[in-house]
Amino acid sequence: MNCCKRSLKNWIQIPFVPQLLAIKGIGRDTIAGFLAEVGDIEQYRHPKQIIKLAGLNLKENTSGKHKGQAKITKRGRKRLRALLFRVMMPLVAKNAAFKALHEYYTKRPDNPLKKMQSLIALCNKLIRVLFGILKKGHEFNESKMMQDIPRFAELLKAA
Repeated sequence: MNCCKRSLKNWIQIPFVPQLLAIKGIGRDTIAGFLAEVGDIEQYRHPKQIIKLAGLNLKENTSGKHKGQAKITKRGRKRLRALLFRVMMPLVAKNAAFKALHEYYTKRPDNPLKKMQSLIALCNKLIRVLFGILKKGHEFNESKMMQDIPRFAELLKAA
């Protein structure tokens, strides 16, 4: 019983946790796993550093005149990458903004992504959202996140 009180006290000391819990589809286990893998968020200056830490950055296999496919590097923390992917599935199902982005990425007229590619792109988006909340204390706003889509106003009406 005493151990639980102590861990709850430490949980409360982490700043901006209520803003993270306000995102529909993200729970405390996800936040705890993310913070355990990433560590102190103050040591990062840009979310691309966390994307690289997770091994979700793209690499193109080219040689000479041959231009290969761009794939994720997978050089990073496997558990962080797995956590982000596991949380993305219910997030796409429950959160209207992530669902609309997934629909847009897979069904856009020019350069549509495959479903797995879209989920990886959304994992990167989630890292950027979590970084913004933890580092700067921003509130999560679905309409602000949807500004990546050229016609996001139409998608918000449909969702």
